Amino acid sequence: MFTGLVEATGSVISLTNKGDQARLELAIPFAAELSMGDSVAINGCCLTVAGLGESVGFDILAQTLKVTSLGQLSQSSLVNLERALAVGHRLGGHFVQGHVDTTAELLDISPLGQDYRLEVALPSEIHALCLDKGSLTIDGISLTIAELTKNSAVFWITPHTFTATHLHKAAAGQTVNLEADLLAKYVQKLLKP
Repeated sequence: MFTGLVEATGSVISLTNKGDQARLELAIPFAAELSMGDSVAINGCCLTVAGLGESVGFDILAQTLKVTSLGQLSQSSLVNLERALAVGHRLGGHFVQGHVDTTAELLDISPLGQDYRLEVALPSEIHALCLDKGSLTIDGISLTIAELTKNSAVFWITPHTFTATHLHKAAAGQTVNLEADLLAKYVQKLLKP
């Protein structure tokens, strides 16, 4: 379980294809505090530490490559990082599982005053789980929907979030990971006949 409050950013050392799977090696600022088997959300996708050394290694399964944007990473790509929530810590974002639902296109990220406007295309299955002022996780960042349009969601990004995450390197047209609010998914399932 995660909060969607990005703890740090890291950089990709390598992404090696291994048939249908891949091995991701990252430079992580808190690597010395990790142990084998720990969970780390990387751009919102929960992965298990599978190697510790000069870098931190993660094995990426075929299904994960299929439903996330992790397979599009390249050397030096900046990624958002968050360790699993520790019992007793504050929950400042929202409940985030690190189970990416789908990917979508980043339509806009532009400055507006001191803040930034971010717009992401929403596939219909994710749009159905969203509402104004609701939560949506984008590349592991817990964000509040400021405006829900017919095919997208608009967010206002504070200067802190912009610089503390990979958003300062983001560009329109790139693919991002989306995880809909956990409570919305349960309500939708309960209301289906």
